[in-house]
Amino acid sequence: MGIRLGRNEYGKAEVRLVHVDRSASVHRIKDLNVSTRLRGDMEAVHTRGDNTNCLTTDTQKNTVYALAREHGVGAAEEFGLLLARHFTGEHASVHGAAVELQEFAWQRIPTSEGPHGHAFVRSGAETRTVVVTADRGGEWVVSGFEGLTVLKSADSEFRGFPRTRFTTLAETGDRILATDVTARWRYAAGWNAPGSAPEEAPEAVGWDAAYERVKGLVLEAFATTPSLALQQSLYAMGEAVLRERPDIAEIRFSMPNNHHFAVDLAPFGMDNPNVVFHAADRPYGRIEAAVERDDAPDAGPAWDSVPGFV
Repeated sequence: MGIRLGRNEYGKAEVRLVHVDRSASVHRIKDLNVSTRLRGDMEAVHTRGDNTNCLTTDTQKNTVYALAREHGVGAAEEFGLLLARHFTGEHASVHGAAVELQEFAWQRIPTSEGPHGHAFVRSGAETRTVVVTADRGGEWVVSGFEGLTVLKSADSEFRGFPRTRFTTLAETGDRILATDVTARWRYAAGWNAPGSAPEEAPEAVGWDAAYERVKGLVLEAFATTPSLALQQSLYAMGEAVLRERPDIAEIRFSMPNNHHFAVDLAPFGMDNPNVVFHAADRPYGRIEAAVERDDAPDAGPAWDSVPGFV
């Protein structure tokens, strides 16, 4: 029986990076959590303890800080590509790199004279996410967000489902629909062949603008689609993104069904016409699906390092 080393990667997890752009009187903050993972010619370090090709995780951490100083930190996608290209371009033993980024948003504190130039309050709406993968065959960018909490107090129902001897859930034509949206979208042609990005690729129009537009399309579809099921809402959200954004090949969602149950007030002689609810945090349903173009280019390794979507 032969034994061999299988797929492997290693890196530095959760490097906390805060970069302050002081080039103007109004400062700009980028607050990132960066994880790096490398793969390549690493058999010797695993099988013989030979560290010749092992770029230390401490070096990877220091690279994050040094490149932030040398180049600044723009959009998370841009910084992720910078890191991935550095690791694969500067080190012959590194054949592939994956860079995962979480971005925590800060907003300028409003004052009587307008937004303050260097005082900020943490924005808790959602966490922006990016995973950049690069190897000798190309580059792939998966952008997204997590923790975007949304709720509809009308235009949501759920009925017509199978009933078994274990079913107690009542059908409803009027319920609260609430969820925490995790969305990840993979950019299409151009990221499998660097330098051939389509004219409307996010690198051309701006990564930040692309992110805000996708989030806006997701929110609008959730708000305006009369929902017969959370699955239907999910599909409508993905469809809205793909119809407007030809630069996106697919979008994946993970969405819990945050249940809200009408409280029985009859023991107190009161009715409850769907105005008083108990918000249950568990157990909860979890809905996951991908919405994709039928002619989408092959994903390659784009999703291999994306947490929760492997």
